[in-house]
Amino acid sequence: MTKLVTFSTGGGTGGGTRPGVLRDDRVLDLAAAGLPTGADGDLLEIVRGGDGLMSEVVKAADAWAGPTHALADVTLHAPIKQPSKIIGIGLNYIDHCREAGLDVPAEPVVFSKYPTCINGPYDDVTWHADWCQDIDYEVELGVIIGKAAFRVAEADALDYVFGYTVVNDVSARDLQFRGPKQWDLGKCPDTFCPYGPAIACRDEIADPQTLDLRLSVNGDQKQVSNTKNMVFGVANLIAYLTRGITLLPGDLIATGTPFGTGIGLKPPVYMKDGDECIAEVDGIGLIRNRMRALG
Repeated sequence: MTKLVTFSTGGGTGGGTRPGVLRDDRVLDLAAAGLPTGADGDLLEIVRGGDGLMSEVVKAADAWAGPTHALADVTLHAPIKQPSKIIGIGLNYIDHCREAGLDVPAEPVVFSKYPTCINGPYDDVTWHADWCQDIDYEVELGVIIGKAAFRVAEADALDYVFGYTVVNDVSARDLQFRGPKQWDLGKCPDTFCPYGPAIACRDEIADPQTLDLRLSVNGDQKQVSNTKNMVFGVANLIAYLTRGITLLPGDLIATGTPFGTGIGLKPPVYMKDGDECIAEVDGIGLIRNRMRALG
C-alpha cells in the first residue's frame, strides 16, 4: 500500500520537514530521492504534481531508492500543513443525528475549519479554559483532493481524490451551540484539527464507503462505525460542494462523525486535561493526541 507522510528527523517539531513514503516501519525520504518538497516541505507539491509526479513517487517506492529512516526515529507531521481550505460535514451519520436529537439532513451540512487549526497526528490538542471548556472528539474519514474540481459529476467525483486520511474534528461544544451558536468558533481553535498519520493514496482504497472507524479516550471505546453508514458518501459530497465551490489540490474534507460523541451522552461527558484520544480508520492508520487545558 502506498502511504505518504510528512516527516522530520532529529525530534523536529515542524522545521526541516519533507515528504516520504511509509512502508511497514520505515520511511523513504522522497526529497533525498530528488522529488520536490515545496516551500513547506510537506506533501502539497506531490499532490499538485498530479499523475505524472505520482508515477515518479511510485517508481521510487517500488525501487525503494534513496535514504530511509526507521519510523521510530522520525516525527510525523500533518501531511499537508496549509491547504487552501478545510471543509467539514456535519450530521452525516444517521445514528449521530439521532444522538444529537436532530433530523437527518436532506442536504449536506457544511462548515469550515481554518487551516490554522491543523495539528500533527501525535501532537497535543490545547485550549484555553477562559475561551472554551466543553471539548469533544469526532473521528472522521478525511478526503484529500488531488486536482482542481468544479461542477464535478458524482460518477466522476472519486477521480478527483488524491487519497484518504484520519481526522479528529475536535469541537468546543460550548462555543458551537451556546449563545449565538458559533459553529466556526467551536470548530476552529488552534490545534483542533489533528490529522494523519499518512495519506493512503486513492488507488489503495477500493471503496471509501466500506471503512471501519473508531475512537477511544483513555482506552475506553467511544465510537465504532463504518463509512457505509454515511448519509452522503464521498462522491456525493464532492459533487455537491463543487456545484459552486472550486476544490483545489490539497484541500481536506472531513466527512462527518458517527454515534458516540461526548455531547450525545446523558449527561454529556467532555474531554479533560491529560486525556489521550485515539482515532483510527482501517486501511489508513491511527492518530493519538493528548488533551491539554491551558491557563
